[in-house]
Amino acid sequence: MRKGLKLEFLKITDLKTFYGKVLILKGVNLRVEGGEIVSVIGPNGAGKTTLLRAISRVVTSFGEISLNGDSLTGLSSREVIQKGVIHCPEGRQLFPKMGVRENLLMGAFLRRDKDGVTSNLEHVYDLFPILRNRKKQLAGTLSGGEQQMLAIGRAIMSKPTILMLDEPSLGLAPLLIENIFKTISQLNQDGITILLVEQNASLALEIAQRTYVLEEGNISGEGLSKELLEDPNIRESYLGMA
Repeated sequence: MRKGLKLEFLKITDLKTFYGKVLILKGVNLRVEGGEIVSVIGPNGAGKTTLLRAISRVVTSFGEISLNGDSLTGLSSREVIQKGVIHCPEGRQLFPKMGVRENLLMGAFLRRDKDGVTSNLEHVYDLFPILRNRKKQLAGTLSGGEQQMLAIGRAIMSKPTILMLDEPSLGLAPLLIENIFKTISQLNQDGITILLVEQNASLALEIAQRTYVLEEGNISGEGLSKELLEDPNIRESYLGMA
């Protein structure tokens, strides 16, 4: 976390979600302070994606979600976006028959600051030069790595205060993963607070200041990432090390 930033941006208290009658999140407590990268790791089916979907109000939840002390619990997804809480979902969810530039501009559909949108568009192109070269190309024809860059770029166009990333490394080659994670670090250095859900625990622990372990809908562990990297249980269960 950058010096001087101690503001608690996001606080989650006793968060519960259901799919039908099945309890998925079973009372999750979590906080993300201003300027941090916080990661959430855990096995498949633990509820990691559901956590982000609950914060962004895509699924109904019970408990309390607050941003700078203001409740998000009763807001719509649109209102949460307007608060600057932006969700870059697993699977990218692009508009495949629209061009790269059009997909990026869809991220700014709630904004009215035309000059700011133009500036942000140039910033995205600077972060991901390949998108500038592909700006007229249909999103559905991009490679997997290019689509992930586009998904993150679209999220940036929403002008996030806190950016929630769901599995940004999924399905990507190692070199592309390295580039994506360098960009995530750069975004954080530029002032964006990040909540990262990532199946690759090693990557998550390396990039994040703090990490939560989510298992079967419960937070089973939390702490400074550098300390969790040395935890024998984490090393055995998530890093493949004895």
